[in-house]
Amino acid sequence: MHYDPIKRTLGGFFNRALWMRVLFYRLLDLLLLRSWHIRKALRGWNQSNSERQILDAGFGFGQYTFRMSQEIRGAEIVAVDVKEEQVADCQNFFGRKGITNAQFMVADLTQYVKENHFDLVLCVDVMEHIEEDVLVLTNYAKSLKKGGMLLISTPSDQGGSDVHEDGETSFIEEHVRDGYGVEDMANKLQLAGFSTWEINYSYGKWGRISWLLSMKYPMTMLNTSYLFFIILPLYYLITYPFALVMNQMDVSLKNSTGTGLIVKAWK
Repeated sequence: MHYDPIKRTLGGFFNRALWMRVLFYRLLDLLLLRSWHIRKALRGWNQSNSERQILDAGFGFGQYTFRMSQEIRGAEIVAVDVKEEQVADCQNFFGRKGITNAQFMVADLTQYVKENHFDLVLCVDVMEHIEEDVLVLTNYAKSLKKGGMLLISTPSDQGGSDVHEDGETSFIEEHVRDGYGVEDMANKLQLAGFSTWEINYSYGKWGRISWLLSMKYPMTMLNTSYLFFIILPLYYLITYPFALVMNQMDVSLKNSTGTGLIVKAWK
């Protein structure tokens, strides 16, 4: 399934007004379980750090840049993405909103390094798209100050791209790998120059069901026909209360396995 065309359609629809774009960000926060985990991790980081130079590596729609710019006092954010249209889109939106503590630029993460500059590097759903992942992790380590933290959300090798058997292809066809194992990720972090790390599963038993209800089934329907946009509000009205409870359970409980990884690593 090609996810980018659907993302572009959704982004175009919600770009009609500033309030619609903000609403879009809030809906993503509610629907995407990875956002629940990232927001929890960011709250913990924010409470224990006074230095606030942040890199949003592969910012996509810009929802995490927006949240950090609003909620992390003193934050100075550099947001980079390889797609020029994403950069132009966020420059336009953030400029119209009058947000001055975030700057957007086109950059290839295999080449982008800003030595000893950042206190936090955020990387959400990016590593599974990059072949040269150790190089990118090394660039993150070089760009962090001593004691700085890298925060990653990425699929695991436990079916993270909806791949469960040999020969199956990823639900998201833009992925270059199906997911990371905990040991695999730890080895690559060590090679990249990180000193300590913490790797936990997300999308466990309950999170997996929530993902099916709130993301896979709706995206599959939309990939079939955009006419499903018409019934989407009714669909979510019925299913989301269940997904909401399961998301909270996934964030609150310790998952022994799961289709996602939340990675924290320190230089």
